[in-house]
Amino acid sequence: MIAFHPNYVHPLPENHRFPMEKYDLLPKQLVHEGTAHESDFFEPKLLNEENLLDVHSATYWNRLKNLDISDREQRVSGFVHSHELINREITIMEGTRKAAELAISSKISFNIAGGTHHAFSDRGEGFCLLNDQVIASNWLLKNTKIQKILIVDLDVHQGNGTASLMANEDHVFTFSMHGENNYPMQKEKSDLDVPLKDGTSDSEYLYLLESNLDVILTKFNPDFMFYQCGVDILSTDKLGKLGVSIQGCATRDKIVFETANQLNIPIVCSMGGGYSPQIRDIVEAHANTFRIGLNLLM
Repeated sequence: MIAFHPNYVHPLPENHRFPMEKYDLLPKQLVHEGTAHESDFFEPKLLNEENLLDVHSATYWNRLKNLDISDREQRVSGFVHSHELINREITIMEGTRKAAELAISSKISFNIAGGTHHAFSDRGEGFCLLNDQVIASNWLLKNTKIQKILIVDLDVHQGNGTASLMANEDHVFTFSMHGENNYPMQKEKSDLDVPLKDGTSDSEYLYLLESNLDVILTKFNPDFMFYQCGVDILSTDKLGKLGVSIQGCATRDKIVFETANQLNIPIVCSMGGGYSPQIRDIVEAHANTFRIGLNLLM
């Protein structure tokens, strides 16, 4: 199942909306080519406040929903705040939580949004106000038989918020492969961080991914996975600094999905970043993630 957000609010000024177009274009592309069908999509509701407060501080949440975040804090978050934006965020959070619930039986689910890995307990950063994969992880541990969760974060930016929020959670292993010289400049400590040099090629990237997944799985036996599948690792990305091709990005997805499939582990994907100058490159790279993941179910 795929969480879709048909009333996606563009929180950015008109001249900065280009990367946001993918949220509208991707589901249309998936349906047009037959990778997904209309019946595969669901529209999330708003996240239950109790689930949100399991992760984020009550003080921060009250300030957020009451639009009491300072101008400076809004600039750090990347958004001009509004009630529409906050509703959008908690809908995205529910999209990932519901996808996690569905993946227990379906083995794989997606959120066409999310991957908000820069959000901390008490603040937002980097276009992330709340942390969807942490919220969903906490919900699984609290409400299901899931006991050990692996978060695979392959966005070009380190999942600093996720690392911080899960620093003392033994039931969740955080793995981040990211640009060494990219945002955030001050990194947090994941359970395993793999910093990448500028210009890292397909072969080096894929070798590091496979070898480090092997290391993780020898010491940690997850029964659920979250995958932050940002496509800002592409060589064409304006912000990425790496040298990975679209085919290399697709092979990355294949490695993650096949790992989950071979071990019979349910997996949920959240989209993450992508800022190539050509929107078709962003949509194609994201569409590959869905094509490869959904193909495993056939």
